[in-house]
Amino acid sequence: MMIMKASKFLMLNAIVTVALVSVTFASDPDSDSANVFRPVSIAGSQDVLSKAEMIQLKLGAFGAESIAFDPNGEGPYTGVADGRILKWLLHAQVWVDFAVTSSQRKNCSQASAPEMEHICGRPLGLRFDHNTGDLYIADAYLGLQVVGPTGGLSSPLVQDFEGQPLSFTNDLDIDDHDNVIYFTDTSTIYQRRQFVAATASGDKTGRLMKYDKSTKQVTAVLRGLSFANGVALSKDRSFVLVAETSACRILRYWLKGPNVGTHDTFAELPGFPDNVRMNSKGEFWVALHAKASPLSRLITSNSWLGKTLLRKFNFQQMHNLLVGGQPHATAIKLSEEGVILEVLEDVEGKKLRFISEVHEEDNGKLWIGSVMMSSLGVYQLS
Repeated sequence: MMIMKASKFLMLNAIVTVALVSVTFASDPDSDSANVFRPVSIAGSQDVLSKAEMIQLKLGAFGAESIAFDPNGEGPYTGVADGRILKWLLHAQVWVDFAVTSSQRKNCSQASAPEMEHICGRPLGLRFDHNTGDLYIADAYLGLQVVGPTGGLSSPLVQDFEGQPLSFTNDLDIDDHDNVIYFTDTSTIYQRRQFVAATASGDKTGRLMKYDKSTKQVTAVLRGLSFANGVALSKDRSFVLVAETSACRILRYWLKGPNVGTHDTFAELPGFPDNVRMNSKGEFWVALHAKASPLSRLITSNSWLGKTLLRKFNFQQMHNLLVGGQPHATAIKLSEEGVILEVLEDVEGKKLRFISEVHEEDNGKLWIGSVMMSSLGVYQLS
């Protein structure tokens, strides 16, 4: 009897919560009373990213997720929503086509067509092997891929695991010394075009994978991750980081030392982390897709509520619920120990929103990608 009463209470509480969310969402989410939508401010944050220079992508290109420079320092290279990888020619100030991840290009001319991504390919994380000049690609639908220094059509390396196709390959990093690649499979249930559902549903099927380039063997390093996303090795290669987007945190998996084979929390973050990239000092830049509000944290921590809202609201409405307020760029720099060193924002979203990667060159120039914009941002650190 007590169990039944508790169950009814929880159900009633969830229904009331959904009703309140619905009423709030139907009203003005920007009103002062709707603080549930508003992410908290970050102490010490610098509102400077509105000063970034914007470089428009090639005509018809959209969603520059990741950024990479080749061993000669040329680039950047970036993958876009129609399956192409573009290269920026600095001196000519133009983009050129460099590679594709699918040979089926007949109907791949739209800037963004999520319903075609599984055919055209959707390159996300990019990394160059600086020994060979090969470019390794995490394609959301076509798995781990590689293309040579001259570009063209990439070749598949890993497209399935344990008898099942990879559903959502996301990011990678390369250990040149041990000849292995660490990459993420965000979910075994959802694909990239369902990323909002993957975030809100409480899905914890993400994995950090390891590919041995010599033996071609694939193993799962970590399982049960909440939207496994960005990957970055430490400077001494003693650990590898993996972003858990839905959980607003970054995990550290130890590759060497007394804690080898174990993992811990490297950093708790004020929002949803996407890619993680190390600079030459061994520090890490994390791009937040958005800061998290009290409402979004409630949704992502309660799978029943998240799934209920997914049935009630469409993709855009659910995305608005999760990101709340004024969507804008937030870039966070972490120390080698996971301490927040610097926070850069474009608080009003004048130039940058929904950023997916921050890549720092040795000259202090930040290249900033966004999976939901048609340009790259460039900001010079002081």
